[in-house]
Amino acid sequence: MFGGGGMNPQKMQQMMKQMGIDVDEIDATEVVIKQADGDQLVFEDPDVTKMDARGQETYQIIGEPETVESAGELEPGEESGDEATEEGIPQDDVDLVVQRTGATEADARAALEATDGDLAAAISRLE
Repeated sequence: MFGGGGMNPQKMQQMMKQMGIDVDEIDATEVVIKQADGDQLVFEDPDVTKMDARGQETYQIIGEPETVESAGELEPGEESGDEATEEGIPQDDVDLVVQRTGATEADARAALEATDGDLAAAISRLE
């Protein structure tokens, strides 16, 4: 889990526990980070570690991200052409699922509806 500069990993864990730091591995299949510019960093099969130091949680993600670029930025007050459909599923989400899985648009929309709009679950369902 930790290199510690040659320190015994068990000794490192013991020291962290004494300092009140709990470390847990999270079994994540995908991590998506949405950036302010609309782009997304998508980590497939990352190693995710959660550290809780006296109530302050920190997450560490190890892996190679794929950048998914946004379709473009909107100016304040500008309307988007990618608004939610009658079912409440945004076209951007459908396009992302189609891009990631190679599924048809209808299959991607059905998967998103079945997972209540959860992108990661819809992609997993189609892969």
